[in-house]
Amino acid sequence: MAWSWRLEKADGRPVGVSEETFSTQADAESWLGENWRGLRAGEVDKVALLDGETLVYEMSLQDPE
Repeated sequence: MAWSWRLEKADGRPVGVSEETFSTQADAESWLGENWRGLRAGEVDKVALLDGETLVYEMSLQDPE
């Protein structure tokens, strides 16, 4: 399966997916580590890691309150 990120608003509305797909979870997580600031600046509030169509986990890109 290919790994990818679903990009979402805080209320869960999807705003897109990562332009790349990744062959491993580690590659997907490395990409997020390099790009999260740009995503957040682009008004992405949270991301969801997908393994194919299977949700692996979700993570907020916002500062904790």
